[in-house]
Amino acid sequence: MEYLHQLLTAAYYKEASDIHLTAGSEPVYRIDGRLIPQKTEKKLMPDDLEVIVKEMLTEKLWEDLQRNREVDLSYGINGISRFRVNVFYQRNALSIAFRIISKEIPSLDDLGLPNILKELAKKPHGLILVTGPTGSGKSTSLAAMIDYMNQNMNRHIITLEDPIEYLHSHNQSIIVQREIGFDALSFKDGLRASLRQDPDVILVGELRDLETISTAITAAETGHLVLGTLHTQDASSTIDRMIDVFPAHQRDQVRTLLANILVGILSQRLFPKARSTGRIACTEMLINNAAIKNLIRSEKMHQIPNTLQTSRDQGMHTMEMDMKLKSQEGLINSVELLPYSNV
Repeated sequence: MEYLHQLLTAAYYKEASDIHLTAGSEPVYRIDGRLIPQKTEKKLMPDDLEVIVKEMLTEKLWEDLQRNREVDLSYGINGISRFRVNVFYQRNALSIAFRIISKEIPSLDDLGLPNILKELAKKPHGLILVTGPTGSGKSTSLAAMIDYMNQNMNRHIITLEDPIEYLHSHNQSIIVQREIGFDALSFKDGLRASLRQDPDVILVGELRDLETISTAITAAETGHLVLGTLHTQDASSTIDRMIDVFPAHQRDQVRTLLANILVGILSQRLFPKARSTGRIACTEMLINNAAIKNLIRSEKMHQIPNTLQTSRDQGMHTMEMDMKLKSQEGLINSVELLPYSNV
């Protein structure tokens, strides 16, 4: 355990976001989005990783790992940080991926997120979605929104997370955090149960399947503010994903429901900062106004980017607009944006 703690502590002080431990390789840190091998006396062997994993896992989690060949958990080092952990098998040997979780919950301003999110967070009901690829900071953005509510509003907030990342303390709001696999069997079970627990706000860590998405839509329709994430790239593909998961005969009804309950969609992607260490988010922001509602109902999602481009005064913008702005301001080197746009 001492070896693991040394690795994780060093990663924390080097401001890494992730740590990868794989058989036959040196430990690898992801720093500012780049993978950097760490020089050690010897490479990690399968037996080394098995010792580390058995020290981290409870007996039940070890049994789950043997049965499912992967397991998620949270892990902490007192005085240092907490970590989101995925343990899995590859080539019949164990591997571990750690994500460092900041002890402090960053504010929406700290993250440089659109200011309009503060207004959306005040909505009494509806659906707010945060989207982007794995590792794009979706959980951090949601935590910042929950913290903003906690500091400014009197609400009962229930979060469903896999695993719990940021720890929230009660302030103006009551916050109940449920971890999938421990406090609830699945997102769909936890979401269904939450409707009987008098929530004002429900955060769903990931909208993974038909039943979870369907229940989230129902919760938003029946007077709750629901926040969730999807691994989609932009607003239009997010709406398509929400609708296409349903059987064909239900999609017209779902399209109408979604047009009515959607509050907004934040899509994001992280890039290395040009002037310092760390990363900065480029975002796309959709707010469900009358024009967007009409495009959703009429199945014209391909026109959404045009509406975002012409609605900056309402707080909307496309990802490309934000990338171009941050490049012009010198916050991001334009070379970092080349794979994603013509900025």
